[in-house]
Amino acid sequence: MSNATITRAVFNQKGGVGKTTIVCNLAAAAVARGKRTLVVDLDMQGNASRYLLGDQPVERDISDFFGSTLNFSLGSTPFEAYCTPTAWEGLDVVAAGNELEHLQSKLEAKQKVHKLRQALRKLNGYDQILIDTPPSFNFYSRSALIAADEVLIPFDCDDFARQALYGLLENIAELREDHNESLRVGGIIVNQFQSRARLPKQLVETLRSEGLPILEPLLPSSVVVRESHEARQPLPWYAPRHRVTEAFDALYRTLHRA
Repeated sequence: MSNATITRAVFNQKGGVGKTTIVCNLAAAAVARGKRTLVVDLDMQGNASRYLLGDQPVERDISDFFGSTLNFSLGSTPFEAYCTPTAWEGLDVVAAGNELEHLQSKLEAKQKVHKLRQALRKLNGYDQILIDTPPSFNFYSRSALIAADEVLIPFDCDDFARQALYGLLENIAELREDHNESLRVGGIIVNQFQSRARLPKQLVETLRSEGLPILEPLLPSSVVVRESHEARQPLPWYAPRHRVTEAFDALYRTLHRA
């Protein structure tokens, strides 16, 4: 993998905070700027795969990759073989697979948690890699964090989410110490932000006052996001001039200091 390639995991142990939406639309924003991008879908629900691939057939998925790590082979399949091109040039996906849940205990038992990192380090030709993760601190989310240069944390302006955030940051710090000393917290992405409501503004200000890295801009709430899910088209192609699309582009620029 090129030294210029950056790998980001988008992770939160809380479900429903928009991990998949953030992964797919940051990937689309990158591709719209001419950056070749890979999305790796580690969530058993496979929402990123459906969002980006629709009903497109997949020859090999991430289950096949992890399954292959359980069997020693002198002629292992290169990771490129698990990357499926999407309808948008420059955007590829390693799709989720039906066997992820079944494989998890076997992968844990054989301590295969570094295999994704090793595979991605050998991969060439991508400007960035984005990893969608399950909403739990399990084998697959740990694999993502060990493989990543940065972790981005979605936050949906809920007090329960704020309380859970502190435990999440502790888990990330422990994993960094044990497995990936170079892992950075790239920032907290505030999602579905309602600027006219009191509670979201109050929660964001609390996080800022505690010195937590809140990324700008805050992503506004809009029905267009759900519409783009249904259409299986990320926002830069579904609604290129919409304010949420513009917010994702601005967030991409913030992450890349562009």
